[in-house]
Amino acid sequence: MQANLHSVKRWQLSGTDQDPQQVHRLRSQTRFSTWTPLNNKTSNLQLFEERMNLVLHWFDLWTDRQRKHLLDSLLTRCTKSQLKYCRDLLIETVPVTQVDFTVVLPRFLSLYVMSFLSPRDLCSAAQVSWHWRVLAEQDCLWASRCIRRGWFLPYTPGDKEYGAWRNHYVSCVSTLDWLTPREAAEQYGTLNQQSTGTTEEEEEEKRKERRIRQMIRDKLQEEKRLSMRTRRAWGSYTKPEGARGGSVQTGRSSSGLTFSSWPSLSWPARTVGSPSLLCLSQDRGQPMTAAQSWDRVQTSSPSSERLNKASRALSSFTYRPALSHTASPIHLPTPALLLLISNRIPAYELLLSGVKAGVIVVLYDHRGTLSALLTQAERAVSGQRAQRLGLLAPGGTEEIHLLHSSSLSEKTLLTPDQREFWEKLCGWVAPAEEGGGIDIFSPLAASASGVALIQTLTTLTGLEVRAPMGLATGSFQNILSEWSDGSVCTGLSKQQPAAPALQFVCESVLQGWCRQAQWMEEALGELRVCLGPQLQRVGLQARGRALGLFLWEKICLEELCVSKELNEALTEGLVALTRQEETRPLEFLAVFLTKWSEEKEREESSGEEKLKNKGASHGSQTCVSRISEPPQTALDWRGAVARELHHSESIYLRRLGAVLKVYQEPLTAALNSNRAILSYADIHIILTPVTQILELNRVFQVDLQARLQQWGAQQCVGDVFVKLCSKLRVYTNYLNNCTTALSAIDKCRETKPPFRAFLKRADRTLATHMLSLQELLLCPVWRIQEYVTLLQALSLHTHPGHPDHTHLSSALNTLLQFREFIQKLKRNSERDRLMEETQEMIQGCPNLSEGNRQLIITQDAALLRSPDERIPDSLRTYEQVSDVGLFLFNDALVLTRRNVYHTPFTLAHRSAHTFLASVALASLAVREITHTRYVSHAFVLEGPCRSWVCATERGEEREHFLSVLRSAITSALTGHQ
Repeated sequence: MQANLHSVKRWQLSGTDQDPQQVHRLRSQTRFSTWTPLNNKTSNLQLFEERMNLVLHWFDLWTDRQRKHLLDSLLTRCTKSQLKYCRDLLIETVPVTQVDFTVVLPRFLSLYVMSFLSPRDLCSAAQVSWHWRVLAEQDCLWASRCIRRGWFLPYTPGDKEYGAWRNHYVSCVSTLDWLTPREAAEQYGTLNQQSTGTTEEEEEEKRKERRIRQMIRDKLQEEKRLSMRTRRAWGSYTKPEGARGGSVQTGRSSSGLTFSSWPSLSWPARTVGSPSLLCLSQDRGQPMTAAQSWDRVQTSSPSSERLNKASRALSSFTYRPALSHTASPIHLPTPALLLLISNRIPAYELLLSGVKAGVIVVLYDHRGTLSALLTQAERAVSGQRAQRLGLLAPGGTEEIHLLHSSSLSEKTLLTPDQREFWEKLCGWVAPAEEGGGIDIFSPLAASASGVALIQTLTTLTGLEVRAPMGLATGSFQNILSEWSDGSVCTGLSKQQPAAPALQFVCESVLQGWCRQAQWMEEALGELRVCLGPQLQRVGLQARGRALGLFLWEKICLEELCVSKELNEALTEGLVALTRQEETRPLEFLAVFLTKWSEEKEREESSGEEKLKNKGASHGSQTCVSRISEPPQTALDWRGAVARELHHSESIYLRRLGAVLKVYQEPLTAALNSNRAILSYADIHIILTPVTQILELNRVFQVDLQARLQQWGAQQCVGDVFVKLCSKLRVYTNYLNNCTTALSAIDKCRETKPPFRAFLKRADRTLATHMLSLQELLLCPVWRIQEYVTLLQALSLHTHPGHPDHTHLSSALNTLLQFREFIQKLKRNSERDRLMEETQEMIQGCPNLSEGNRQLIITQDAALLRSPDERIPDSLRTYEQVSDVGLFLFNDALVLTRRNVYHTPFTLAHRSAHTFLASVALASLAVREITHTRYVSHAFVLEGPCRSWVCATERGEEREHFLSVLRSAITSALTGHQ
């Protein structure tokens, strides 16, 4: 019997005795009995076997009742460990073959099994037990059955409420108005109603009717078979992010399963049609309900009268609610608008706060992929068809930076990934015949490459594509200018300027954002730091909308949008008020504004007289007025671009002149009078390059104005640009000196109190156009981008045979190369700034500024540790050791210990990083940890000496960090090879 026992059972039988060694010649010692030796283990074992065989022999001879009585007596004398052994032995010998599947299987699998039951079977299953009743009455089982029949709840069930859809289904079924076939025939008639006289035409109509009915029955049967084959996985219905401004609301079941196909009365209304009666439209391949297909059959068949009778007969089986439950009828909706916004757009939170009702917003992560963006858009539209698609992403006149690793241009549009993305995305947009189209907020219509991209996208999607024409300079103001017409890409839309953009965003918010986006981004940066921790658990879109609303309510830009003249008058009045000590400031402002208006009227009247006497000739400082009406021909478009160029050049020169008048002249005068605020060297470093640029551009403006005064069809401005481009060395020296000049300003401001007081008086005044000295020094950088945009617009509207085309192309190529040089300087400056900030942030970190090292990405994570490494990964538990920061460079990965310190009596906190370790990317390996019930979003970083187990808070963060890390490792290995 010992040979047949399992090793575990043998150990349990042996108890805690050790295996005895053979002891020879031991004297047998007995106590109270000569039959039971105590010390002689061999004799004891032999005697035990003999007695056990005897008891087993008696057990075989006993009856069943006697055996049960013996087992009962033995079990009552056993200890707990012996009873556990008996239990395990019984489970192994007599396994359980029938169990309740709802107890063994996970909850979602039990619900998936029950989803195949009919409503009557579900009601029967609810009577099995209390647990079965809870499962059988879940909303996820009954909602689809109600929606399929057009029975919608008049409210959205709460999170802790279940059984609402089941009760609604029962109440709807109980109030159905059933008609017997005879009653339905008497009320609506039948298809087979005999007529008085039958002709060949009527017989042919009957045959067509029978074929139509058979076609419908076959279609229904085929769709039922396909629905069983392609049934979606249980729990795959995800809840889209709810947001105001046209986002889709969803219901929620009590079991925690979210779904996106449960409409309520607060939704945008949809067509009431059975989803089980869907078929494909033959002309465009779009989904079509059974009602629409029935209308198509009805119009294509001559027997319309009898088919109308059949449709009325079918309507006898529709739900007719009771009088006490009547609801307002559901009307067909107008299609919604879909707006895609990248989180790399400056101050995108402000745009989210101004989105109009009926617009479905998709705020996507710029670091994601095309498939992720497509999935996010699909969840947002939730089966609806959008009227138009809006796209707001970083970009220029030639391409759009749709994602971090995917740009949209004429060359990349026809790649397989981009082509599949746009074909699927535009499949959810209404066709061009119904007014569908795409609105891109980047000024693609201002360059030949952008127009080619628009034409290619129009051909690919078959939709109307519109974009700004780029006739306005500064920030994002091209969105407020004229937009191209989708039918003719180089033509002007008949709508008002910015009309396509105003379909998505409120006018006041859009205007404020377009003009002040860069400054609002700085304010929102501070808001993200302060309010970000409180909104950490909220979704990206909801957090952005909250921050945008907060900023909009605080700055009140809508109330500040006054006329330019009133703004100028108030500014001058306040400046004058600060120079005098007035006890009655309001009366002083009233008198000042009255005098100011009188002076303005006198200036306007004298200006009109001069125009009548001297004509339209002006000095070099006079700017050309902006066009009041949009042009209608290609010639007018060239003139419009030229006038915009001259107008923006005048503003640019006034700002550069303010640097000399407000800053250089007073500082030089103070230096000459022995009351120096700055030294001659500092003035030369900071302000002298601006003087050289101002002299160059004044000559450029004079030449440009001379061409505009004699503007005609064959007039040229390209040679003026070529002359400017030949002297770009002045701009090159200025840009190379820009970093030194800004550092000198900061240093002098900190070390010289007179200069600090001087800046406080001079910065952001009317004379400096409400800009600081540092902002004025950035004007040449902004102007180069404006030159490129305007030159692209000029080249677009200039015929290749025009004498100006060659010069324009040459100047455009030169400025494009110079713009690339500026972008390279920006990237290097940004890289150096990030390296310095990272070096200061990490305590005890070695020198990071080595070679060509640059920071790629940072990621906060949790450092985990497993108590036992021998346990399999699927069963291994982890405990958090500390918070860490991962700083990924192009050649190494730095790990830091992150400590969070909270400020007393406030919600604010700060993070401090302490150097922990660094690993070269060439010797680093990364491995993902499968998501289990014990750990999620975890991965392993394996170095040459040790490894670290880290976990991020969200799965998206882990996927993005690991993808960037693997790319950096691959690049590092390639560089070493």
